[in-house]
Amino acid sequence: MRTKFRALVAGVSLLCLAAPVLAHHGFDTEYDRSKKVSLTGVVSKLEWTNPHAHLYIDVSENGKVTTWNLELTSPNVLRRRGWSPKDIAVGDKVVFEAFGGKVVTEIGNLGRLAKAATPDKVIFFGEAPAK
Repeated sequence: MRTKFRALVAGVSLLCLAAPVLAHHGFDTEYDRSKKVSLTGVVSKLEWTNPHAHLYIDVSENGKVTTWNLELTSPNVLRRRGWSPKDIAVGDKVVFEAFGGKVVTEIGNLGRLAKAATPDKVIFFGEAPAK
């Protein structure tokens, strides 16, 4: 009886440990490698939150403003790369490259970010998605 109970506890424990891994989405779930976008816009908000930071950029095309929600890596990884929330401010005009969303067109995984006044000085450079 004790052996069955131990096996049951071990099985439930393994299942509980695996749940967080299954909950995290992969790049290909949300983003499309073939939809690389390159746009210019104005920063409207930065969310420095876990598990991923988000940068919101208002892009104006043909008189219509669309807010792009760009996903970055975690704030911890961003800090280790030398980036901080002070590097970009609401109202900054920026140029960005991202991999667009599969379903929602105004979302992306940020690949490259620079201020529009100095496009060669990259503020953020994301990792290329693994194939």
